[in-house]
Amino acid sequence: MNAAYAETEPKRAEVDRLAGATLLEFGSPWCGYCRAAQPAIATALAEHPGVRHIKIADASGRRLGRSFGVKLWPTLVFLSDGSEVARLVRPRDAQQIREALERVSARP
Repeated sequence: MNAAYAETEPKRAEVDRLAGATLLEFGSPWCGYCRAAQPAIATALAEHPGVRHIKIADASGRRLGRSFGVKLWPTLVFLSDGSEVARLVRPRDAQQIREALERVSARP
């Protein structure tokens, strides 16, 4: 799991070309909801070490978050080969995240 938010976001075209299972986490280091979700995200990701985790510092005007329609933090977007499979907004527990990770991990 990535502990720090990346200040430089990848371009949408780069994200769309990612092979395999990916979790995009949009949030901010000062966001209380984001900080509260970190233990659940870490627990779920520990069970899925093959999933790429990209943690992105989002803000108004940031293109990647807007291209995914992010309005609240944290927003978790689960991708398989660059295509969205699942999305969680302000997840409350590891089970929700675990289920979404299983969906992207199990895809052929």
